[in-house]
Amino acid sequence: MFEFGRELKRVFSRKAGTGAFQPPRDGFTAGDASLMELLDIEMLSAEARSADIGAGRVSTKDKGGRLIEAAMIWREVARRTGDVAALRKAAAQAECAVKTLDAEGRTKDAARARCEQAACAMLGAELFGDEGLNAAAEAVLSKARAAGADAQASALVAGLDGRRALGAGTPGAVLIAARAFDEPLAALDAQGRRSPAARLTAAEHRLTRADLLIGCAGQRAEPTLLDRAMETLDAAGASLDPAYEPLTLARVAMARGSAQALLGEILFDTGLMAVGVETLVQAAKDFGPEHSPLDWARGQILLGGALQILAEATTAEHLFEQAVTAFDRALALLKNCPTLPLRAAAANNRAVCLARCAELTGDLTVLDVAEAGLRIELVGGSPRKDPIAWAVTQMNLARLYEARADITGRDEGRLDAAATALATAFDVFAEHGARSMTDLAAQGLERLRAARADKQVQSGVKH
Repeated sequence: MFEFGRELKRVFSRKAGTGAFQPPRDGFTAGDASLMELLDIEMLSAEARSADIGAGRVSTKDKGGRLIEAAMIWREVARRTGDVAALRKAAAQAECAVKTLDAEGRTKDAARARCEQAACAMLGAELFGDEGLNAAAEAVLSKARAAGADAQASALVAGLDGRRALGAGTPGAVLIAARAFDEPLAALDAQGRRSPAARLTAAEHRLTRADLLIGCAGQRAEPTLLDRAMETLDAAGASLDPAYEPLTLARVAMARGSAQALLGEILFDTGLMAVGVETLVQAAKDFGPEHSPLDWARGQILLGGALQILAEATTAEHLFEQAVTAFDRALALLKNCPTLPLRAAAANNRAVCLARCAELTGDLTVLDVAEAGLRIELVGGSPRKDPIAWAVTQMNLARLYEARADITGRDEGRLDAAATALATAFDVFAEHGARSMTDLAAQGLERLRAARADKQVQSGVKH
């Protein structure tokens, strides 16, 4: 799907047969945002630098519009790479656009720049787990809506509310947020008949809405929500052209595969789980890490999760091993991004799969590897910066302690260590309102109490 992007790179090469290339003076896309998805990450970074130069040129007309364009491109670089510097550049250019357009009295264009500011902050919150950025986005969006940027700002507010509710484990509020997309999406669809950028924006907001519904379905084990999510994904994909929006289509496919696997888990249907796995495998073939490293890593994590679901349903050791391999591929790509919650999620799920492999085979060396990986995550993580991810790591470490005690039949203090880790995780989840995670930690503590009671009974029988 990315052949045209490769052809662009060949055309702008300095010398035939070399990988180096010289972007044109004002970039490859000449301001056409619909062409950005054709560029790999190297070309996109060059495009962002060209946009900076164009926005800063003294002779530039519509300086505010060029600053918004530069912010959008840098945000896309950050979205694909997790690069903090790129996100800072995006936010800085959006802020400059707001100031420039406000000074010129262009209220509606300034509102559009504020939407870009908010989108940068929300991306930062998503990538790095900083809730303070969501609060900043909320403040900026209130100004954007007051200035008339209704559709874009309202869709961003709906996504903001939905993510906050999903993190707090309040499914009802998530569904309210999902319904709040209806009106702004209708407005964006109307604009999309004239503007490719508005059409792509609408597809991205539908993808956000589907992600919220999938997350809510996971919390409530409600299959009808997954049906709604897939309807939303169908609508998003129907508006896209694979020749120009291949990356968004790949993101839609990855969300679909995740939803199919989860639906199979809820309905106990291994056939649906396998369909989800196949969808994710195919999505991974449609683009590579050179085009969007973070999307490719996310796709591998989703594939590992789908394989994990299928492995749990079938107790097939080789599927757990394949899931570990998928998580390993993601971790290899994310090795230079230790602060991303996405990396912690991959490491934690990998540890759980290794624990299940150990339980099925009785191989303690597998547990050694898993424990070492989680301890590295705990040392490198920050309980202050990302307390939820840190607590999830504690919970998974407790699971490994339990697995070792079960396999060996010897406690050796591991159940106490597991209880301490789970209690710590429980406190963190409760403090941050993560109800679903709090419930999981409570179930783990209850399971440990039952295990201790069984051991005491067995000990009494022996005496």
